Amino acid sequence: MARFPVSIKDVAREAQVSIGTVSNVINRPEVVSEDRRRRVLKAIDQLGYVRNDVARQLKAGRSRTIGLVVQDTGNPFYNEIARGAEAAADDHGQAVIVGNSGLSRSREQVYLDLFEEQRVRGVLITPQSDDLRRVERLRSRGTPVVLVDERAPASQYCSLAVDDVEGGRMAVAHLLAGGARNITFVGGPAGLHQVTDRQAGARAAVDTVPGATLDVVGTAALTVLEGRRVGEELLHRPAAERPTGVFAANDLLAIGLLQAFVFDHRLRVPEDIALIGYDDIDFAPSAVVPLSSIRQPARLIGRTAVELLEDELSEDHHHRHVTFQPELVVRDSTDAI
Repeated sequence: MARFPVSIKDVAREAQVSIGTVSNVINRPEVVSEDRRRRVLKAIDQLGYVRNDVARQLKAGRSRTIGLVVQDTGNPFYNEIARGAEAAADDHGQAVIVGNSGLSRSREQVYLDLFEEQRVRGVLITPQSDDLRRVERLRSRGTPVVLVDERAPASQYCSLAVDDVEGGRMAVAHLLAGGARNITFVGGPAGLHQVTDRQAGARAAVDTVPGATLDVVGTAALTVLEGRRVGEELLHRPAAERPTGVFAANDLLAIGLLQAFVFDHRLRVPEDIALIGYDDIDFAPSAVVPLSSIRQPARLIGRTAVELLEDELSEDHHHRHVTFQPELVVRDSTDAI
């Protein structure tokens, strides 16, 4: 037989108090006598009552939940953003629900619809494209939105991101400083502005060194498997046509490239090919050859996104963009060049 959820009326009946007393014990325990408070708490425990937070949110008009939509929960960078957001939300007595769009606009919309139906406190999102019409509809109906890992006009949205052009420039400048001249940039899909910005930075660095070249190899995704595929492709080139330095658009690609290069001792890293990634994920220092990378302050990005959202909920709010600076982290994969 189906068991219906325990209601506040059931608790009041069990504790032999009014519904108002039960409500006060839940929301304003300081106004209830010790005896009645103890009876209500005992009844809640015995009956297994769970507060109907959806109804409470409808009454209050605002929930304690923040929605976060990221592009790929398989990427440790986005997991670190989520951890930072969760830590900041916890400081405010709130919680974060994470949705993985998987680089799918339709899935992104499913999460935005769900978060709107749940009347979340606000939404943090790394959007799939520059088309923000769905995001704008969400905001126009009262749900504040902060764009994460994205730059938007400060007159329209709060947003925050790392300077990826500078990060790409730093990565390739490091390879060039070590003597590499034939540089290959590996990354895609090309529609991701993070990829195109890092490529632009790489191009800017190469253009400052006479005789240096930049080859671009696209990928369908920013994954270890795509990195291994490209690594195998580079291995099959004649030795004279292989790059002397490779910049991968993220660390997952770089780890796949590294696996292809060093398995069966086919190439030495960095002696034959120097390799640098982007994000400085936890796996980078423990790779078979510790991986040089461009560090992004992922947890700080998540924390700051929540703080921007809280500020947006205040009466005296002005949209702003926060830019974080990347950091070069040198390890064995480039150290000998």
